[in-house]
Amino acid sequence: MADATFHLLACRRFLPLFISQFLGAANDNFFKNALVILVVYQLGAQAGMDPQVLATTAAGLFILPYFLFSATAGQMADRYEKSGLMKFWKGAEIAISALAAWALMAQSITGMLAALFLLGLQSTFTSPIKYAVLPEYLRDGELVGGNALIEGGTFLAILIGTIAGGTIVLIDGGLVIVAWSMIALAVLGFGASLALPRAHGGNTSVKVGFNLLGETIGLYTLVRRQRDLYLSVLGISWFWLVGATYLSQFPAFAKNVLHADEHVVTLMLTMFSVGIGLGSVLCGRLLKGEVSARHVPFAALAMTVFAVDLWFAASPVAGDGTLASLSQFLARPQSWRLLADLLLFAICGGLYIVPLYAILQARSDEAVRARVVAANNLFNAAFMVAAALASAGLLAVGLSVTDIFGVLGLANLVVAVIICGLLPDTFVKGVLSWLFRRLYRVEVRGLEHLPQAGEAAVIVVNHTSFLDPALLAAFMPEKPVFAVNSFIAQQWWVKPFLRLVDAFPVDPTNPMSTKSLIRVVQEGKSLVIFPEGRLTVTGALMKIYDGPGMIADRAGAKLVPVRIDGAEFTPFSRLKGKLRLRWFPTITITVLPPTRFDVPSEIKGRARRRRIGVALYDVMSAMMFETAPHHRTLFGALLDTSRIHGGTALAVDDINRKPLSYDRLIMGGLALGRVLARQSKPGEAMGLLLPNAAATAVTFFALQACNRVPAMLNFSTGPGNVVAACQAACIQTVITSRRFIDQARLSATIEALSAQVKVVYLEDIRNIMGLTDRLYGLLARPFAGRIHRRSGAQADKPAVILFTSGSEGMPKGVVLSHANILSNCAQLAARVAFSPTDIVFNALPVFHSFGLTGGLLLPVLAGIKCFLYPSPLHYRIVPEMVYDTNATILFGTDTFLSGYARVANAYDFYSVRYVFAGAEKVKDETRRVWMDKFGLRILEGYGTTETAPVLAVNTPMHFKAGTVGRLLPGIAFRLEAMPGIDEGGKLWVSGPNIMLGYYRVEKPGELEPPADGWYDTGDIVEVDELGFVRIVGRAKRFAKIAGEMVSLGKVESELALLWAENHHVVVAISDDRKGEQLVLLTDRPAPTRDAVLAHFRARGLAELLVPKTLLTVERIPLLGSGKTDYGAAKAMAESFVRPGGGA
Repeated sequence: MADATFHLLACRRFLPLFISQFLGAANDNFFKNALVILVVYQLGAQAGMDPQVLATTAAGLFILPYFLFSATAGQMADRYEKSGLMKFWKGAEIAISALAAWALMAQSITGMLAALFLLGLQSTFTSPIKYAVLPEYLRDGELVGGNALIEGGTFLAILIGTIAGGTIVLIDGGLVIVAWSMIALAVLGFGASLALPRAHGGNTSVKVGFNLLGETIGLYTLVRRQRDLYLSVLGISWFWLVGATYLSQFPAFAKNVLHADEHVVTLMLTMFSVGIGLGSVLCGRLLKGEVSARHVPFAALAMTVFAVDLWFAASPVAGDGTLASLSQFLARPQSWRLLADLLLFAICGGLYIVPLYAILQARSDEAVRARVVAANNLFNAAFMVAAALASAGLLAVGLSVTDIFGVLGLANLVVAVIICGLLPDTFVKGVLSWLFRRLYRVEVRGLEHLPQAGEAAVIVVNHTSFLDPALLAAFMPEKPVFAVNSFIAQQWWVKPFLRLVDAFPVDPTNPMSTKSLIRVVQEGKSLVIFPEGRLTVTGALMKIYDGPGMIADRAGAKLVPVRIDGAEFTPFSRLKGKLRLRWFPTITITVLPPTRFDVPSEIKGRARRRRIGVALYDVMSAMMFETAPHHRTLFGALLDTSRIHGGTALAVDDINRKPLSYDRLIMGGLALGRVLARQSKPGEAMGLLLPNAAATAVTFFALQACNRVPAMLNFSTGPGNVVAACQAACIQTVITSRRFIDQARLSATIEALSAQVKVVYLEDIRNIMGLTDRLYGLLARPFAGRIHRRSGAQADKPAVILFTSGSEGMPKGVVLSHANILSNCAQLAARVAFSPTDIVFNALPVFHSFGLTGGLLLPVLAGIKCFLYPSPLHYRIVPEMVYDTNATILFGTDTFLSGYARVANAYDFYSVRYVFAGAEKVKDETRRVWMDKFGLRILEGYGTTETAPVLAVNTPMHFKAGTVGRLLPGIAFRLEAMPGIDEGGKLWVSGPNIMLGYYRVEKPGELEPPADGWYDTGDIVEVDELGFVRIVGRAKRFAKIAGEMVSLGKVESELALLWAENHHVVVAISDDRKGEQLVLLTDRPAPTRDAVLAHFRARGLAELLVPKTLLTVERIPLLGSGKTDYGAAKAMAESFVRPGGGA
C-alpha cells in the first residue's frame, strides 16, 4: 500500500498540487519564523518595542484572515474553476514575497507584518482549493493516500521552513538570503501550479458575499447540517488545538524545564513533524484506500497514552545556569523517553487526522465542498486561538508548562472517550478486528470489490463457525444488515452480538420474511446472509437455499460472494471429530467481484426460482473453487495438508496393511527423492511402472519432492506402446519393482524397455539407501518446504505425464501441471462434500487420470485416507475389501461396478456414501441394481485425461440420471455444430485444469499446447438449461450409413435395454454398398437380429440403427482403465466379417 500511496507522486494529476502546496507551506513558515526571530532578537529592541508583543502580533496577523475571509474563500472556490483560482493566488504569492523581501531589506517592521498578513490571506484562499480539488484529481481508493501525502508534506514543509527561517535570518547576509529564497519559492510554486489539470467547472449559482459575520455564520450552519462532517471538523480542530499547544510551548519547555538550548527545540519540532508524516503514510497503508474512521478512536486513545506519559516523563531537570547542548540532552536517559513519546504521539496524530480530512472531502457534496473546507479552517483557527488563550490563562494562574502538558493529556482522554461514544460501531469494530488479527492472524482480501456492487448489495457468505458474524462485522466496511434466524436471535449468547450490528431477525417459516429483506435492499442497504441457512457439518458447502438469490433478483441488486476460510478449524465450528480443531488457526476472508443473475425476464414463478437457485449455487461453488489455494506444487500441497490435518493422520494404505501417515509419506519421499535426484536432472521425466500400492505413492511424491516429473506408464497396453510412450516423453529411466514384474508377468515389457531406457528397481534402491539417506528423510522433515522450494518446482510447470491408450494410434503423452491437477481437485471439492473422516477405496490404476487424480491425489491432498488396491478386475475381492476397510467413497467404471454388483453381498457397501463412475457410460441396469441392492446412487461423471480429468459430475445436490452432471466451476465451454448431427454439438472446453499439451512420438519431448487454451474433447454433447451435460457420443463413434449419421453409443444404449445382463460393443466397418455397416460384439449367447429389430421398432427407432452383423465373443476387449478397447473390438469385427458385408 505504501507503493500505492507514493505512486501518486509520479502522477501529473497530483504532483503539481503537492509541489505547490508544499512550497507554499514552506514559504509561509520560512518567512513567519524568520520574522519572529528577527523582531525578537534585533528589530524589536532597536525600535523600542516589546519583542514578545511583536511576536504575538505576528502570529495573530497570520491567523486573522482565517477568521475574516474563510467564508469568502470557500464561496469563491465553489463558484470558480479551482485550478485557475490556484494559479491566481500562487501568482499573488510572488507579489507578496516581493513585498516581504523589500520589507526585510529595508528592515521595515510594518512592511513585514503587512506581508505576513497577506501571506495568511493567500493561505486562507488556497486551503479550500487544495482540499476541495483533491477528490476531483484522485480516483476511488486514492483519497486517503492523497491526504496522507498532503498532510505529511505539509508538516515536513512547516518543519523545513521553521528551521530554515530561524537559522538563516541572523547570519551574515541572512536577510538577503531569506528575501531571495522567498521569491524563488513563490516562483517555483507558481510554476508548479501552471501544470495543475483543469478541475470541474465551478458552480455559478454560488454567490460571493462580503458580509463577513453573516457569511461566517452561514459556514457554521452549512457544516452543522451534516453530522459526520461536523464531527470531522471538530475532530480535526481538536488536533490542531493540541498540536498548536505543544508547538507553542516547546521553546519554554526546553529552556525552563529541560534547561536545553534552541537545538533541542528544533529536534522536538523535527520529531513532531516527522511523526505526523509517518502516521499519515501509515494511515494510508492501513486503510488501503478506504475512507473510514475506524482507526480514529484508537488513535485518539493512543494519543492520550503518549501525552500522559510525556507529562510523567517531563520532570524538571536540575540546572546549573547553562543550557544543555543537543548532545548533552541526548545523553540523558529521560530524553529518549520524551522523544519517543513525542514521536509516537505525532504518529498517532497522523493516523487520527488523515481519515478525518478524507471523510470531510468524500462525504461533502461537490457543490459545497470548498465551503466545508473553509468552515474547517475557521474552526481550526478558532481552536488554535482558544489553545493560546487557555495556555496563557493557565500560565497566569501559576501552572507550569509541564502542568499544561498534563492538562492537555487528560483533556485528550475526555475527547477520546467522547469519540468512542460517538463512534461505537467504529470502536467495537476496531476492538474486534484487533482481537481477531492478533488471535487468528486474519487476512482480508478483495475489499476493493465491495464498492463495485453499489450502495445496496446482497452479500452471500459460507457458514463455517459461530465466529462468522463477528468476523464479518469486524472487517466489512460500513454497517451492513445481518439476516438472523429469529430462533437463533433469541439465544442468550447471540444477543450481545446483535447489539453491535444492524440485525434483521428472519423467521424461515414465514414467506413474508423474504419480502421484508427485499425491502431492506431496495432501501439502499447491503444485506449479509448465509445461503446455507446453518453451520456446515461437513467442512464444505451445504445445501444452498434460493432465498438470497431471489432477494437480489427482486431488488435488482448485485450478489457479492464472500468466503470465510479457516474458522471451521476452531472449536466454535460443528466439526468436532471430523477436523483437527485448534484454538487459533489462521483465518482468511476473501471478497470476490460482484455478480448479477442473467435470467430471461420471460421465465417466471417456480421455474425462475429454480433457475436462480442453481445460479446461486454456482456462484457459491465457484467462490469455493476460486479461493482455494490451487496455484502451488503437489508436494507443497502435501506439506500444507500435513500441517492442517496433522502429521500423524493416515494418508495411504494398501493390501499389505502397513498404512503411511503424512509424516512417513513425506519423510519417505524426501529420502527416496534424494537417491533418485542423484540419478537424474531437475525437471526430467522418469517413468513409473508400478501398481496401486503405498510404495507407488511414496515414489510419486519422492519425484515431486526433488522436482522430477513422474510419467505414469500404462503397462496394460503392451510392450510396444510402453516403449513408444517412453520415446514420446524422452524418458531415460523407468522405476519399477521386481516383485510387481513377476506377479504381473511383465517380463516381455521389461525386456523391450531395457533395450531403450535404464530400468531401476525399488528393491535395489532400498539396498543402496544408506544410513545417511534414511536419516536425511527424518532430519529434513521440518525443513521439507524450504528444501522443496530450492528444487525449483513451479506450479505452472509439468507435474505428471499420463498417456493415452494408443487404441487409435501411437500413445500420446498428456502433460499436466501442478496447477492443472490441484485446480481439478479444488473444482471437485467445491461441488462435493469430502471429509477427513472419509476413506477412499481406489482400485482404478494410477496410470489412468481418473485413478491418479480422483483415487489418489484428491483424497491424500484433502486429508482423506486412501486405500489402494492393485486391480479393479477382482470382482469378488473388491467388495470384501471395501467392507473390511469401511470405505466411504468408491471410484469405478460401469464395467467394474456392474461386476461388483453381481457378486457382492448386499451389506458389503454399507459404509459407502459416494460411488463415482466415469470413463464410460453408466448403463441404466447398472444404476438400477446399485440402487435396489445397495441403496446407493451412482454419481456419474465425465472427463478426459487432458482435463486432469474431471469436467462434469453428478453430485448429491445436483443429480440427473442419464447425464454426466453439471460442468465444474472454472470451466468454460462451447459447442461446435457438426454436419449431419442434429443433437448437440462437439464440446470444446477451457479452464485451469486443461493440460499443458501433448508429447508425440513423432516429435519427442516437444510440447504441443492446445490452441488458445481450448481443448477439443471430440465428444458430442447436449447441455440443458440447468447445465446438465448429456453425452450423445464420440465424434469418432458416428457411422455414416446410406448418407445418415448414426451414433454407435445410442445403438449400444438401446441394446443394453434389450439385454441388460450382457455387455455389448458396436463398431462400424466398411461396407461396399452403404459405405459403412454396424457390427455388434456381445457376450450374449446366440443373439438374433430379429429380436433386435423388434425391440428397435417397439422403441420407434429406424431400422438403419440395427447392427447388420451380430457376433458372440467370450469377452469384450477392455483397456486397463476399464474402458472398452474399441480399436481391438474393431479389429476383431473385421477379422470375422468379410469386406463385402457377410460373416
